[in-house]
Amino acid sequence: MKARADIIDDELLGLGTLVQLAKRARSAATIEELSFIAVNETHGLVPYRQAALWCRDAPGAGRILAVSGVPAIERDAPFGLWLERVLAACDRDNSGAAGRAFSAADLPAELGREWAEWLPARALWLRLPGRGGTPLGALLLARDQPWQEGEGRLLGELVDIYGHAWAALRGPQRYAWRRLWHRSHRLKAALAVLVFGLMWLPVTQSALAPAEVIPLDPAVVRAPLDGVIEQVVVQPNQEVKADQLLLTLDPNTVQNRLEVARKALDVAEAEYRQAAQQSLVDDKSRSQLAALQGRLEQRRAEVAYVASLLDRLSVKADRPGIAVFEDRNDLTGRPVTIGERILTIADPNRAELEIRLSVPDAITLEPGAPVALFLNVAPERPIHAVLRYASYEATPSPDGVLSYRLKATLTESQAPPRIGLKGTAKIYGQRVSLFYFVMRRPLAAVRQVLGL
Repeated sequence: MKARADIIDDELLGLGTLVQLAKRARSAATIEELSFIAVNETHGLVPYRQAALWCRDAPGAGRILAVSGVPAIERDAPFGLWLERVLAACDRDNSGAAGRAFSAADLPAELGREWAEWLPARALWLRLPGRGGTPLGALLLARDQPWQEGEGRLLGELVDIYGHAWAALRGPQRYAWRRLWHRSHRLKAALAVLVFGLMWLPVTQSALAPAEVIPLDPAVVRAPLDGVIEQVVVQPNQEVKADQLLLTLDPNTVQNRLEVARKALDVAEAEYRQAAQQSLVDDKSRSQLAALQGRLEQRRAEVAYVASLLDRLSVKADRPGIAVFEDRNDLTGRPVTIGERILTIADPNRAELEIRLSVPDAITLEPGAPVALFLNVAPERPIHAVLRYASYEATPSPDGVLSYRLKATLTESQAPPRIGLKGTAKIYGQRVSLFYFVMRRPLAAVRQVLGL
């Protein structure tokens, strides 16, 4: 009677431990926490020396999730690699069995030879069932003593609980897709062929670059002579008419030159009159009379020229349009030289795009290539244009970026956008394969690194 009471007590103790493990498994928040419970706390139900939890990715293939007594798994370590091969072999050999005891003799020779180095003499293989009867993985327990039938029944109930908790943590849809992926080698091959075929799909090459709306064929207002800008009459972007005054230059320099020229003219006239009077009685004065007359004409021409400069101090517009410049204060008081650009007169109804395409983003472009402009003020409405010019040499942009200068003609029937607006231009190039489109920049970077 005492032995029977001991057996009953042991069974009750085992059932109590089973209930506690079931509660711990169902309260696990992650698969990692459940794996730790399975390989470490199962020892409270059945004693063992080593345990491992294996995740089944495909029939006969998977990976180890946890090993007893180890906080982190080193899958590249010899033990981890060998154990994954052992568990995969057990899964292939026991596709229909829920669990079984085995030893080194039940494994292929190349795996059995290393058994004594890594595991105790006897091991127990237990499948963790998932939804629809598909195994999620397996629990491996190893010890030196033989496995008892009662222990197998308790462990069978426990792995069912572990499998239910595992399936709940993974979720049905994620598991279904993963199971389909790992099971179907044809699906993998089909996807590989599809990706390879898509790499040769022809696509239109394109590039993005900053762009600005600039006037088309503007009239450039240049400095008529050397001087200093005294006053700018018009405002930036003001509409002007033909012959309207734009700015004036400081007249002091020209007036000083005019005074000097007039004094020189007075001296030349006096010398000529004196020589003309003396020529009546003096042959030498008569011979100098022609030279003095030439000098007098030169002085008169100088006075007339300098006097004409006074009229050029007032700079006027030669055609109607809008005055394009930054700020009046930036121009006022600025010294200029003859021919220097001061501002431009642009027709607001005639505009084009100026694009700065950086050297790393450069693609092969031909005149007539389509261009789409997305203004910063209205990015939802693209403006279409056609490329008409692309520079052969890269030059520094105002931002200091080495880039190619492109110009595009607007093709919209309505009025062009306001001159000075900026945005991003998308330039379309040649038709290339998707592989070249995706790998162009990486291949260029590799060539720069390797010096090819």
